[in-house]
Amino acid sequence: MKTLYRQFTVATLFILAISILIGFTIANIFYVTVTKEETIRQNVAIAEEIVSTVQNVPYSDESFTGYMQAVAKLGYQIALVDSAGNTQFFGEPFDDTTFPESATRVLTENETYTGLDNLTGEIFMIGHFTNELHNTVGVPFEQGGERYGLFIRPDTKLVSTDIHSVLIGFVAAIALVSIIGMIFMARQLTRPIVQLTEATKHIARENYSYPLDIRRNDEIGQLSESFNLMQTQLQHNDLARKSFISNVSHDFQSPLMNIQGYADLLKSPNLAEEDRLAYTAIIDEEAKRLSSLTRQLLLLTSLDQGAYPMKVIEFQLDEQLRSAVRKYRWRLEEEDINLSYQLAPTRFDGDAELLDNVWDNLLTNAIKYNKPGGSIEITLQSDETGITVAFNDSGLGIPKDALPQLFDRFYRVDAARKKDSTGLGLSIVHQIVSLHHGTIRVNSKEDEGSEFILHFPHP
Repeated sequence: MKTLYRQFTVATLFILAISILIGFTIANIFYVTVTKEETIRQNVAIAEEIVSTVQNVPYSDESFTGYMQAVAKLGYQIALVDSAGNTQFFGEPFDDTTFPESATRVLTENETYTGLDNLTGEIFMIGHFTNELHNTVGVPFEQGGERYGLFIRPDTKLVSTDIHSVLIGFVAAIALVSIIGMIFMARQLTRPIVQLTEATKHIARENYSYPLDIRRNDEIGQLSESFNLMQTQLQHNDLARKSFISNVSHDFQSPLMNIQGYADLLKSPNLAEEDRLAYTAIIDEEAKRLSSLTRQLLLLTSLDQGAYPMKVIEFQLDEQLRSAVRKYRWRLEEEDINLSYQLAPTRFDGDAELLDNVWDNLLTNAIKYNKPGGSIEITLQSDETGITVAFNDSGLGIPKDALPQLFDRFYRVDAARKKDSTGLGLSIVHQIVSLHHGTIRVNSKEDEGSEFILHFPHP
């Protein structure tokens, strides 16, 4: 497996090598297009200055040789060629003294020779530093009636040794610092990734409390924070899943045991008719309870799907609320509860079937947890901010500490348990309201009643 550390190291070294190559190429292009011509011009000017001095001042052979040696000591390599082809060298010796054919025109045609222009076989400016005779400039002159050719070049060993040392040291220092910095950065980048990898392995083993302490102000730090949030959410989901299974098992087990127990009692041949009817009624009630629980679980499971196929239509919301009230008119009379409503005519775009579940749950809760002789008030109004529906009852109310968990699945306050609630109704209400991009909030005081306020923004 190619580790990220190895890939980062190789990539950085590759980029460093490419950078050096590009830098070298640019430097050479600059040399070829700008510096080389200037260098040739300066070398020719120096050669012409030497020739001018020799020609204007009469020198003996001995003093002429001394003058050339003095010039060479200033940092030049000189080759002096006469018309017969004899060559004298002054200064550091050349590594290659092959006389280039084009240089003969200095003597035969009085032309100036520029060897750097003829280095077509050399790569970039490497030819500028080759210690060879053809890498010179040559000018013609006469001395004592004899024709000569003066070929000269700066002694790069003397002129550029210090510069080369500084340049090599500079490049070496940059390369060393770059490599050390790259290794350090690679470790800094890969260490948190290794920690994240280890944390994912723990999550795969359902360990959602693995400590991950990565404090960085960059993308990896953001990834760590997101991972910690994900881990917390997974832990919460895992607890919710286990609680869900436990609650479902309990809520199914209780009515099933009742049905089984009373079914066994019905088998008794000496059972009185009154008891038989009572047992049958209990079995019927428990069966309806199971049916309601199953229906709510199926609905909640459907709502949990990310792409629930909502059937959005435009309908009269006030008429739907009136229809819900009519369905439970008998229970209101049976419980001696007074219901009033103020429903403004309102057109609404939504899933009518799902919203019917909302009104059923809220209305049955308002009836179930109300007091004898109590009241329920339903209001519907629309303004520029959206549509608001409120259910207000004078019932038992909800404890303050229970409000934050009210919409959790299977959560039931003590009063609700006595009424055999499934604990899924308000969770379904919250899901449906959210699917319609709405919000729901609750105001409640114990023994004074509760108010559920639903708000839907205009599409």
